[in-house]
Amino acid sequence: MKQTEYDGMRYPSIDDLLEKVDSKYKLAYIAALRAKQIEQDPNFDDPDCKCVKPVGQALEEILNDKVSLEFEKIG
Repeated sequence: MKQTEYDGMRYPSIDDLLEKVDSKYKLAYIAALRAKQIEQDPNFDDPDCKCVKPVGQALEEILNDKVSLEFEKIG
C-alpha cells in the first residue's frame, strides 16, 4: 500500500489483524503495550510504518509479524 493510499482508521484492516491475533481483546492489549513502548522511545523510527501515531504503528508491527505476545492459559 502506497502512502497516498493510506486510509486512516481502515488501515491496517481489522480483518487482517485478526488473522494474526485470535481475539480483538488480545489485539487491543498487545497494541496498547507496544504503543506505550513506542511513545517512550525517543529514538523509534520505523521507515516501513505508514501511520504516524503510536497505536497505528503498533498495529502495523503486529500485522507485519514484528510484534507478538504469548498468553498463558489458565485452568
